[in-house]
Amino acid sequence: MKKVILGSILMLAISISFISCRESADKAKSAAEQAGEAMEKAGDDIKEAGDKAMDKAKEAGDSMKEIGEGAANKAKEAGEEMKEAGNKALDKAEETGENIKEGAEKAANDVKNAANKAADEVEKAVN
Repeated sequence: MKKVILGSILMLAISISFISCRESADKAKSAAEQAGEAMEKAGDDIKEAGDKAMDKAKEAGDSMKEIGEGAANKAKEAGEEMKEAGNKALDKAEETGENIKEGAEKAANDVKNAANKAADEVEKAVN
């Protein structure tokens, strides 16, 4: 009878340990599934963050391109304005040169006329 009781207790202990092991295995499987889901979510989050970073980098590149184009346009405008100013200065210099030439011709004519008038007066005085 002792053997029967001890055998029954042993069977009970073995069945409890199998049930306990089965529960542990189920818990471990559940934990592994949860860890897999968490890793998948983390991977999706990392991918999404990478996509956002790429979008921001693209936006920054587009902004830099626009800034560069704006600077090039401003430089071109400044060059055109400088060309216009140079042309205006050249026109003024030509005009000033013409005025000087006209003034010199007038002065030469005035001197010539004064010399002729003086020569005529000297000739009249001698006669």
